[in-house]
Amino acid sequence: MTWAKELEELRRREALAEEMGGADKVARQHGRGKMDARARLAALVDPGSFREIGKIAGKGSYDENGELTGVVPAPFLFGKATINGRPVVATADDFTIRGGAADAGIGRKMEQAEKMAHELRLPIVRMIDGTGGGGSVKTLEMIGATYIPAVHMWGEVVKNLDTVPVVALSLGPTAGLGAARIAASHYSVMVRGLSQIFAAGPAVVDALGESWKGGAASHEEAKEALGGSEIHTRNGVVDDEVASEAEAFARARHFLSFMPEYAGQPARRIETGDPADRREEALLSLVPRGDKQVYSMRRAMDLVFDKGTVFEIGKNWGRAAITALARLDGWPVMVLASDPSFLGGSWDAKTSEKVERWVKLADLFRLPIVHLVDNPGFMIGREAEMAGTIRYGVQAMNAIYKATVPLASIVMRRAYGIAGSAMSNADTYQYRYCWPSGDWGSLPIAGGLEVAYKSEIEAAEDPAAELEAIKARLAKVTSPFRSAERFNVEDIIDPRDTRPLLCEFAGLAWRRLGAE
Repeated sequence: MTWAKELEELRRREALAEEMGGADKVARQHGRGKMDARARLAALVDPGSFREIGKIAGKGSYDENGELTGVVPAPFLFGKATINGRPVVATADDFTIRGGAADAGIGRKMEQAEKMAHELRLPIVRMIDGTGGGGSVKTLEMIGATYIPAVHMWGEVVKNLDTVPVVALSLGPTAGLGAARIAASHYSVMVRGLSQIFAAGPAVVDALGESWKGGAASHEEAKEALGGSEIHTRNGVVDDEVASEAEAFARARHFLSFMPEYAGQPARRIETGDPADRREEALLSLVPRGDKQVYSMRRAMDLVFDKGTVFEIGKNWGRAAITALARLDGWPVMVLASDPSFLGGSWDAKTSEKVERWVKLADLFRLPIVHLVDNPGFMIGREAEMAGTIRYGVQAMNAIYKATVPLASIVMRRAYGIAGSAMSNADTYQYRYCWPSGDWGSLPIAGGLEVAYKSEIEAAEDPAAELEAIKARLAKVTSPFRSAERFNVEDIIDPRDTRPLLCEFAGLAWRRLGAE
């Protein structure tokens, strides 16, 4: 006597699960230019590494004799896999089954996936395509009552944000709980033209009578107009947009390669083959002499960090600050850099929000921070005041002062006002180097000179000549060497020494972090 009959039923149920929503709906998914959930899982993780959990969960149908006639699989798949050889929890919504809505056992499956990540300290990747919530209005009639909203799994989502790296890939139209699951992540990606995110979709918004479509002629155009990647990668809801699902998977794998598997575990060093003592001649002339001239901070990053390792995140929002992961002598670091080509590098509200989030992420996963500084201060003017810039700016500064990971700052040019002082925590040892192009103070000289010397200028026989004479005097006082003379800055360096010195910092930082 064996259990062959039961194993036969198990194989049958597994085969039904693999059919997902059925051939027609799978074909419709592919016809929209989208991969199905099982293909996505295979494409994301290391080949052959996915072990599915709860494969046969779903809603069975039976004949009058109690014999199985069919199964509607749960529209949520998850399991243990590896990415870059390291264990992860990989999950995928199945849009071919009720648009990924929460029925057929999805609720507990989703909760178990989040618990697995938290309790076993495994990174989790969510591939989100659909609502992933409480179904549709029709569901209420099936239940026979409405209910007070409660997301019972959300406590696990919150725990994961404090415990393990969380990656969310938006791979289709996503609303409600699905949208919330994307936002509740450390790194998120949308596929341009394929994915949209809304608190509620176009039909619900239309029912409220809001005029918003902006000339959209079709349903697809309406979805893009309401919640496409052009919107959400510029307002900070989502970090990055890509051109294809394959690119989204690649970026997820790349992000995780810099991260530890959980908060408290040291991230890994890799051999990049880039000499720590490399000195780049181009750095010597990178910063122009004209204070209003711009230069490429991204070029500086490529010259300073290990070649080919700079991985920028959030390029399209909070654009006065560049945030990236990179390596120095193989050690992973988180990079915060001013972008003088946008708002002159001034921190506006969105930039400040971005800085705060980035510094908190570095502190959570214990990655050293390298701050490349060219900051003329907070954005000023009525629009900046209306946006509450100072509040967001102070929150960014608070994050820097609360951070406990090692931080090194390189002052490449400007550092003015409160925003400039947020280059590092002045109450701790400041691991800081300044370039000869350094220009700093409580406010830019050009902005306060004519006010401070108003009476002298007005009393002069030649006001224009007096103004130039005052500028010449102040130019000597504002020399960075005067600051170094008083040990107001630690060291002024040859820009070509920046990489060797930062590689030294990375080694010392990881010596400490590895001992925690």
